[in-house]
Amino acid sequence: MRFSDLIIKKRNGLKLTENDIIFMIEEYNGGKIPDYQMSAMLMAIYFKGMNNSEIRYLTKAMIDSGKIIDLSSIPGIKVDKHSTGGVGDTTTLALAPMVAAAGVKVAKMSGRGLGHTGGTIDKLESIEGFKTELSLNKFIKIVKKVGVSIISSTSDLVPADKKLYALRDVTGTVDSIPLIVSSIMSKKLAAGADAIVLDITTGSGAFMREYKDALKLGKIMVDIGLEFKKEIIGVVSNMDEPLGFAIGNSLEVKEAIEILKNKGPEDLRRLCLVLGSYMLKLGRVTKTYQEGKNKLEKILKSGVALNKFKEMIIAQGGNSGIIDNPKLLPLAKHCTKIKANKSGYIQKIDSRLVGESAMLLGAGREEKESKIDLSVGIVLKKKVGNRININEDLAEVHYNDSEKLKEAKKKLLSSFIIGIKKPVKLPLILATISRQGIKEFR
Repeated sequence: MRFSDLIIKKRNGLKLTENDIIFMIEEYNGGKIPDYQMSAMLMAIYFKGMNNSEIRYLTKAMIDSGKIIDLSSIPGIKVDKHSTGGVGDTTTLALAPMVAAAGVKVAKMSGRGLGHTGGTIDKLESIEGFKTELSLNKFIKIVKKVGVSIISSTSDLVPADKKLYALRDVTGTVDSIPLIVSSIMSKKLAAGADAIVLDITTGSGAFMREYKDALKLGKIMVDIGLEFKKEIIGVVSNMDEPLGFAIGNSLEVKEAIEILKNKGPEDLRRLCLVLGSYMLKLGRVTKTYQEGKNKLEKILKSGVALNKFKEMIIAQGGNSGIIDNPKLLPLAKHCTKIKANKSGYIQKIDSRLVGESAMLLGAGREEKESKIDLSVGIVLKKKVGNRININEDLAEVHYNDSEKLKEAKKKLLSSFIIGIKKPVKLPLILATISRQGIKEFR
């Protein structure tokens, strides 16, 4: 079999067979297909797409490129959660201990941030001493004892995806639905959970900026999960403005702690309750969504979820003193305010521009090798629909480098659109996707 023939086949819009795709992944993962040829294939897939069978074959081949995690020694149903990314998406930090406190085991492998989107592992590493690289045995031991552990992916988990993602990032093929689905689902399925809740974000801060594309992506991911015999639910959420108020690693940890103290931003709290309620239902701790929501609200009020987060921090070597004293988290040297240049209502906050502003400050990575500053970031003071007066605070900027501040401030200010009329906001939860079908709320 010649790989050039497969490139031509896909370029012409023909279907790749299971054997074609197995050959492609095995040969590329083994270093036998050069990057320039795989780049051509990725571009062919980007323009010609793949049907569900091809996506399923690609997902399976990528799973088989590495090790499949065995979580069977952990009692009960293990439920994972994945977000397709966004700005201020602090959900996992609060959600995982909430769900664990309710009795569902959460054995989670997370990633680092790239570009305008943040990464859970970077955020956790802003906690002094917190270890995100653990052996599989240690990881499982913590989940058994504490009920929750969050670590970075091991190098032998879907290695083909690591190679392919790096190539997609430099060839303009990141936002291809077949490639997104196979990348996400191969990692989730190889990570060993029994059930999965997906948060599919859409809007200016998401990879899928258009709602119809997010719905399509979510439907395919749920279908793939069901074909692999996993219980799975997709939630399409609004990322047209940043989630919560904080954007930046240590700032987001602080905000997650506020949620676990039964405070914090309403939109972040609500998303945690929605996703968590579905996780409890899939974990068979509750029978209905509403029962799960009620249970999680009680857990937040009681402080049990906050204690669970503390247990996880201690188990993974971190300084749990940050819970009572957030000043122990990395703090930027300087803070400045961004003021409104006119009065009115906040019509729009462009999430991508806010995320890029935080990245310019050093909170994110422009390239995978970029070093990040865990202390810097942005704290919004207004959200879409809020009234604002001229010279009133729009946001706080936490920074260490005055040169980086100039461009970041300019971009951040441009992300806010202020108008005369109060806008009609889209709901936070736009749709759910399950084996029963799609339910829309917009």
